[in-house]
Amino acid sequence: MILNHIWGLYAHPVDEWKTIDQRHESLRFSLSHILLVALIPCAFAYYSAAHAGFSIGARESIVLTEQSALTLAITMYVGIVLGVLALSYLIHSMAKIFGAAPTFTQSLELAAYTATPVLMSGIAAIYPELWFVSMAFLAGIAYSVYLLYAGVPILMHIPEERGFMYSSSVVTAGLVLMVILMVLTAMAWTNGFAPTFL
Repeated sequence: MILNHIWGLYAHPVDEWKTIDQRHESLRFSLSHILLVALIPCAFAYYSAAHAGFSIGARESIVLTEQSALTLAITMYVGIVLGVLALSYLIHSMAKIFGAAPTFTQSLELAAYTATPVLMSGIAAIYPELWFVSMAFLAGIAYSVYLLYAGVPILMHIPEERGFMYSSSVVTAGLVLMVILMVLTAMAWTNGFAPTFL
């Protein structure tokens, strides 16, 4: 089953990382995982933006047209998938610096399973209050960082000291990727691709 590791990553993450390391599923399996999990935040964001409306403080809810919300959801999906693929490429390319020699599939597994809590926090968009969604997103990021620090030494077969430095480098690369996505979004919005509000 594609989603068979998700519960384990929440219930007993270290043991689940060991299970992932022992099994090493195929590249197709890891891609299927991220392609499926990436649908979660996009679907909930679409529903909230087009039907429920996002609420920011005491102001009226902000609602987008269905076409605009769908376009943003599709763009968000593509951005998430490309972001995870880019992160896995960075994980793979930085490995030699820290004495690891993972396959690209191992790097994709690490990126995909580490990103899972952040993506699943998109469920919070069902209650489209900005403070609630922000808190859920921050909790997802915090748990993803924890999973990364726990998983790197296990999947990359390196000592914990080097794993800590490797994980810190991956977190930095992930933050840079996030900033790049935000800049590209801002550039698109200022060049005629801004959402259409009701």
